Amino acid sequence: MILRMSSLFVRTLREDPADAEVPSHRLLVRAGYIRRAAPGIYSWLPLGLRVLRNIERIIREEMDAIGAQELQFPALLPREPYEASGRWTEYGDGIFRLQDRKKNDYLLGPTHEEMFTLVVKDLYSSYKDLPLWLYQIQTKYRDEARPRAGLLRGREFVMKDSYSFDTSDEGLDKSYAAHREAYVKTFDRLGFDYVVVQATSGAMGGSRSEEFLATADNGEDTYVRCSNCDYAANVEAVQVRPPSPIAYDDVPAAHAEDTPDTPTIETLVDHLNERFPRDDRPWHAGDTLKNVLVVRKHPDGTREPIAIGLPGDREVDEKRLGGQLEPIEVEAFDESDFAKHPSLAKGYIGPGALGEKNASGIRFLVDPRVVEGTRWVTGADVSGSHVIDLVAGRDFTPDGTIEAAEVRDGDPCPVCDGTLHTARGIEMGHIFALGRKYADALGLQVLDENGKLVTVTMGSYGIGVSRAVAAIAENTHDELGLCWPREVAPADVHLVATGKDPEVYTTAAELAVELTGHGLTVLYDDREKVSPGVKFKDAELIGVPTIVVVGKGLADGVIEVKDRASGERENVPVAEGAARILDAVREPVGNPINED
Repeated sequence: MILRMSSLFVRTLREDPADAEVPSHRLLVRAGYIRRAAPGIYSWLPLGLRVLRNIERIIREEMDAIGAQELQFPALLPREPYEASGRWTEYGDGIFRLQDRKKNDYLLGPTHEEMFTLVVKDLYSSYKDLPLWLYQIQTKYRDEARPRAGLLRGREFVMKDSYSFDTSDEGLDKSYAAHREAYVKTFDRLGFDYVVVQATSGAMGGSRSEEFLATADNGEDTYVRCSNCDYAANVEAVQVRPPSPIAYDDVPAAHAEDTPDTPTIETLVDHLNERFPRDDRPWHAGDTLKNVLVVRKHPDGTREPIAIGLPGDREVDEKRLGGQLEPIEVEAFDESDFAKHPSLAKGYIGPGALGEKNASGIRFLVDPRVVEGTRWVTGADVSGSHVIDLVAGRDFTPDGTIEAAEVRDGDPCPVCDGTLHTARGIEMGHIFALGRKYADALGLQVLDENGKLVTVTMGSYGIGVSRAVAAIAENTHDELGLCWPREVAPADVHLVATGKDPEVYTTAAELAVELTGHGLTVLYDDREKVSPGVKFKDAELIGVPTIVVVGKGLADGVIEVKDRASGERENVPVAEGAARILDAVREPVGNPINED
């Protein structure tokens, strides 16, 4: 196939779009791959659609290779299945809801667990029908409060979601492993660096899950890797290894002290070191117990405050907190909430006023580091006063623990003696051992070998297809423009004819025809009234992996073959041009290692 620039529906831009925040967004718009239709909603132009379809092809090939079968559900879905699973309410404002002319409720599908479950329930009834693996590549819709970063966080996006159906947990383990292997092969072929990390199951539920993250300095997900072992996890899934309980027989009784004008940890530590110096060392922020108040906003509008106690040298990580409490949204505890709880002394809140059994009735959850025998300085529930030598297990008992504190470089690994190091990534895939959550909710059962009904156990496996376009662009671009890996590029060769000599265009056209005869797709810049400089800049910006220039070198009987990623150039005799280009296109491309 020949795509002629003179007639191709594309316009490149020299300036970045005003709303673009990340390189992929800037370059995909400038190179004519996508155009913004509305916040978080993009139109796919011909070049962009070719990249998207190539990614879909790779995914289909790897899913089909393990025996999964493709189907497709509608995007417009009835309310009833989602009400049965509880997600009609749980999603809150996160989905697009609408009514037909008869006032029946519908939604634009954010994900399709319910539909997959129901179609299997409708058609299959015996263990002999299982295991079964089904998938679709479908457009999804979520009402993102703050769509951003182009294709990376939109309101409309393309996703591959697949589901496995088994009669036993052992069967689920095999299905999970098969999908995981297919994902590794898929992401290897997509041609960008990624890691596989442990993740939380969140609102999806299930016994375990893993994320496939494209490495990116500006990624919105933070993950950690151990310096000593193979442990890797999204920060939301990091489990702090709690210290052993500490004996407290010789710890003095807790005592409240005046600490005026110390509403922050910094001011408190300065005051302690001035007025109550320690003999062994100075006070530091980690000696204090900070109690942070937030509100869980339930889908029905109910607001439930909770308190989180954590060492004063740590901040609450909103993503970690949200991952623990999902699908319930988390909001700030504001002045109106303080007005409803007069027992709380703002800036001086301590365990004495917290807990379901105490005056405020606010559930009190603490960081796992707050174990029995640890001693703290914390609020005395009176303005201008703190308690010193408050001992966990002796002077207060929390209602439970929660993993909400930030994870830092150098934190201990949860599974060995190594330390953790943080990095950023973009979530590209997520696999879940779902279990029986949706099968229970929707009554998916089959008869087993003994004729008894058993509930089917499921796995869920997603890939962000349109997001992959942006993630690849983020991972492979350079200062000149996009640099597509060969398997996803919109064309095999970008052929550029330059100058005014008719022979240049005749030779280039003949070369394009010869290359297409070998099965290649050629993006041919045949624009006669466009300067060579503009054509070269467009070629660099568009990012096809092999660039061929037919121009002034033709007088010497050569054409230029350039590798877009490395910048290496080679002058090749015209008679050998097609053969050399075919060699370049068919050279095996090394993939990054991308295992955990």
